[in-house]
Amino acid sequence: MTPTSISVAKAKSHISELIAKSQYSHERFIITKRDKPVAALVSLDDLKILEQYEEKQGLAAIAGKWQGFDEVADAMGDIETLRAHGGKGRDVSL
Repeated sequence: MTPTSISVAKAKSHISELIAKSQYSHERFIITKRDKPVAALVSLDDLKILEQYEEKQGLAAIAGKWQGFDEVADAMGDIETLRAHGGKGRDVSL
């Protein structure tokens, strides 16, 4: 889904409507100031997905740098290639 761009002024006057659309329809909004993107409005579910992605990025980045864990780095290979061909993965949170 492509986010909809909306000015700060319009976002202020329609904030309740935008929140409802974000929450129930999972619409995403890019808030602009002088035609430049400055913020985004997304649902909490979408935010959780983004945060999980950031966590995965962080763990993958350090796993190969631990001393004595060369086999982990070898097993992971090129993580970017794996992600590109493997999709988004699955939620493994408890």
